[in-house]
Amino acid sequence: MIEIPKNHPRYLSLVTREKIKQGMLDGLVHETGLIAHGRGEAFDYLIGEKTIIFANKAEKVAAAMLLCAENPVISVNGNVVTLVSKEIIELADLVPAKLEVNLFHRSEIRVEKLKNELIKQGAKTVYGSSANAKIPGLDSNRCQCEKEGIFSADIVLVPLEDGDRCEALKAMGKTVITIDLNPLSRTARTADITIIDNVIRAIPNISKWIKKLKMENKATLKDMIKNWDNSKMLMDVSSFISKRLNSLF
Repeated sequence: MIEIPKNHPRYLSLVTREKIKQGMLDGLVHETGLIAHGRGEAFDYLIGEKTIIFANKAEKVAAAMLLCAENPVISVNGNVVTLVSKEIIELADLVPAKLEVNLFHRSEIRVEKLKNELIKQGAKTVYGSSANAKIPGLDSNRCQCEKEGIFSADIVLVPLEDGDRCEALKAMGKTVITIDLNPLSRTARTADITIIDNVIRAIPNISKWIKKLKMENKATLKDMIKNWDNSKMLMDVSSFISKRLNSLF
């Protein structure tokens, strides 16, 4: 990894890029993960590379939803493990929730590498390698999952998701929370809660809200969830981006 001066105006962005590149060289990230990261970075520019108020509200409601879940599962891919492995493990422990590796460009070697990396970072159990169940309606490798993990989950947190699986999970009757910087994506428009934020900010912020809400009455948390309007939030974010761009020029 190259040395990046800390006073560089793009320091955090460049460090994140280097992590993704190294993740690919280490066999954790598929080559197309670099493209996905670049696309997300472009949308991060549009919101100002910070957690906007709408994202913070979504992260709070996501925390409430995870705390009310009976069998929550956090799905992870190469980009997530590379960028926020420790943070995702902390979140899973706080809820508590299960962790499962689920990949579009799946290979048993990469699944094992990702599992081993999570275990090295402190995860106790990581699902995903047995692939003893399938998500109905999916023909891609993302259909492969575990019965004790995603297949039996009531709520699935899917950072950096693709639209096909989000739709398929919803068709199974599952509640889906996603982290997606693109408010126009099919994933963003299909999920129950969409967090328009960079995963490196979103995961720690959900953990922060978990800690704050953990002692709240379940009825209060359920009211928070009931009052969430994901479609309105997406419209608000789109309006925010439009106004911000106009103000810059």
